[in-house]
Amino acid sequence: MIEFESKLKSSETSIFAEMSELANQHQAINLGQGFPNFDCDPELKDRVEHYLQAGKNQYCPMPGLLELRKVISDKIDFLYDRKINPEDEITITAGATQALFTAITAFVHAGDEVIIFEPAYDSYRPSVELVGGKVVPIKLSAPDYNIDWAEVKESINKNTKMMIINTPHNPTGRVMSYEDMLALSKVLDGTNVILLSDEVYEHLVFDKAVHHSALKFDDLLERTMSVYSFGKTFHCTGWKMGYIVGSKALMSAFRNVHQWNVYCVNSFLQYALSDFLKAKSHYLELGAFYQNKRDLFNEKMITSRLKPLKSEGTYFQLYDYSEVSDLTDRLFSKWLTETHGVASIPLSPFYSEESLDKVVRFCFAKTDNVLNLAAERLSKI
Repeated sequence: MIEFESKLKSSETSIFAEMSELANQHQAINLGQGFPNFDCDPELKDRVEHYLQAGKNQYCPMPGLLELRKVISDKIDFLYDRKINPEDEITITAGATQALFTAITAFVHAGDEVIIFEPAYDSYRPSVELVGGKVVPIKLSAPDYNIDWAEVKESINKNTKMMIINTPHNPTGRVMSYEDMLALSKVLDGTNVILLSDEVYEHLVFDKAVHHSALKFDDLLERTMSVYSFGKTFHCTGWKMGYIVGSKALMSAFRNVHQWNVYCVNSFLQYALSDFLKAKSHYLELGAFYQNKRDLFNEKMITSRLKPLKSEGTYFQLYDYSEVSDLTDRLFSKWLTETHGVASIPLSPFYSEESLDKVVRFCFAKTDNVLNLAAERLSKI
């Protein structure tokens, strides 16, 4: 047998795969993994079928279909009052995670430091480590998960190459405020730090909150690459379609890696998304749609001993279980699945070190009957 050393030291199965498998074993309602259990819009499926039958089955240009990039440019102008050149400032990617990985690969060298905010989406750390970078975590804690910008400033040094932000934030549901974005601009001023802004839940904001895209801020624009997801927006996570936006200089470096990574992505889906994205209602109505689901779930959980934390965006709701159990969040999530038939996700895997917070994450991107049944089970604890 040959000998080798994996570039990633950890061989653990992801918490999402682990909890989904446990849910299947116990026939539990899966509110763990973050994807809808309902289908995408029939109109979008019709456009996909149309272009599939029309023979749009060959390679698209490496940066993506220009018509789709133009529609995205118009969308950004409409939402964020920012003119983006579709030719050299937008690239279509095989989902948001590929965009994130490629951006990290393009800019982070061995020994470079990358600041992330924990709990953090679980792809950030391994992506940085694969290219030899060092993750510098800034820990956020329940119940508010606020960012201490003084701590952020102290964490920046000559080795800091990149900072990754995520708003609306997975797993907490927190949305960075206007004041947060101004503070971010201030701490990055005068540095060469590249900002990688994960904005995949841009349309899923609640209670009249506003998504403050990094693209809106002049002081951030030159250093920012912003990442988006069609899968999260249009209930089609399995398509793995996304895009990234950045200045011409940053995008040139990104495409240098992208061309050797995937080169280009699915052709007929790009044509379909180009048509579908032109109707603003397809994304402007998403906030209200998911807020109704959040409110339904929380209303049905009102008699539960689990206590909700504030969810300002995404399709995730955190619940504090400290009145129910002293178990760690991992053990509590397993107990919920095995004993009460509802799968959740513990927050510890989103941290570098085990979190002591008694908090688990539920996904409410589910049909109402599933949310009702899950809440009924959880309210019996």
